[in-house]
Amino acid sequence: MQKSDLTELEIELQDLKLRLARPGSQPIPTIAHARSELPQQAISSQVQPAATPAPAEKDDGAHQFTSPMVGTFYRKPSPDDAAFVEIGDTIKKGDVLCIVEAMKVMNEIQSDVSGEVIEILVEDSTSVEYGQTLFKIRQS
Repeated sequence: MQKSDLTELEIELQDLKLRLARPGSQPIPTIAHARSELPQQAISSQVQPAATPAPAEKDDGAHQFTSPMVGTFYRKPSPDDAAFVEIGDTIKKGDVLCIVEAMKVMNEIQSDVSGEVIEILVEDSTSVEYGQTLFKIRQS
């Protein structure tokens, strides 16, 4: 911050807000320490809930369609359009199931199996992790 003459830096990621300020009397190492602690706490709180339901989901024998990337999950191509798929819909391999936005790029996520959508596990416009189960599909 001293090299670039920055006096303040603020970053917001979902439920994490980080603000670094450089008053003339406060030493920089204290600020750097606070910055390294906060993201670790946020990561720990996000990882634990996602890992808990996984063992219970494998019991029903349905194919678990997982997210191929980290990003924001969208069920619809735009707010005014209908969802790509609903529970009970029959899908084919290659059909678009959702969009995952990563780094401002909208990625259409296609099904890797044919079958019937029996459960949608993620709410629209929420963050998803790599490998997180998004849909359960009964294969045909």
